[in-house]
Amino acid sequence: MRTSTDRSPALWLRLLRFPLTRLILLGGSVFLMMGISSGFMQALAGAPLKSAAAVAGMTALALAVYVGFVRFVERRPVNELSLPGMGRELGIGMLVGAGLYTLCVLILIVLGIYRIEGLNPWSYVLPAVAMALSSGVFEELLFRGALFRIVEDWLGSWISLFVSSLVFGLAHLANPAGTVIGALYISIEAGLLLAAAYMLTRRLWLSIGFHMAWNYTQSAIFSGIVSGNAPSAGLIRSNIKGPEILTGGSFGLESSVIAFLLCTATGSVMLFMAVRRGNIVPPYWQRAR
Repeated sequence: MRTSTDRSPALWLRLLRFPLTRLILLGGSVFLMMGISSGFMQALAGAPLKSAAAVAGMTALALAVYVGFVRFVERRPVNELSLPGMGRELGIGMLVGAGLYTLCVLILIVLGIYRIEGLNPWSYVLPAVAMALSSGVFEELLFRGALFRIVEDWLGSWISLFVSSLVFGLAHLANPAGTVIGALYISIEAGLLLAAAYMLTRRLWLSIGFHMAWNYTQSAIFSGIVSGNAPSAGLIRSNIKGPEILTGGSFGLESSVIAFLLCTATGSVMLFMAVRRGNIVPPYWQRAR
């Protein structure tokens, strides 16, 4: 005899919790808010502090929507955004992100490709705050929090790593100077690194910290081109001349072999650590056995 607690969830609830449905609802909501945030940045381009405040408000809303969806639809604790340890993981991610990009520039300086010509006023570091916050939070919620996590829960870690990395790279083709090579490099170097950061910690803070710091250091400090977007002046006035395989050309340093090797190596190390910790999720058909 079956009791009420033995019954399967209602059909509408099972449909709502189906991986593809969750991906569309959660991913679509985050994507919509990311678009609104981008609109604020464009409208407030000449007021960096107001722009940063508007983006901070939108990212807070996105985090709240994500938490609400996980709690009330997926019916589970939001472990990937739990607060204990958040500061440490954010800090480590920011150090790694800023450190990796700085190391890329130092290599270019040694090769005589990146030349420092002077410094701009400190106010030049402000406009990139909104961009770094928006990309770090929204893209990690979308590509790791929604896409990677939901596909992993369905098809396992390895398929999810491939799918999320490929989609993440292809999304950068929409940028003004997006290139196929740049998208391919982003898929491998950043897709692997950011997904591995999530797999290692099972939380989003490390990847958010890395993403924000890499983009901010690239734009606000070294005046670099961020993933094929329009260049903007940062703190350091520079002159970059050299082969595209080392500079990344119009896509930016992410499309250079230097960033590719450094970021892919770092991501591979974290992925190895995640495997050693047993953080690999098998596909549903293996779990069903």
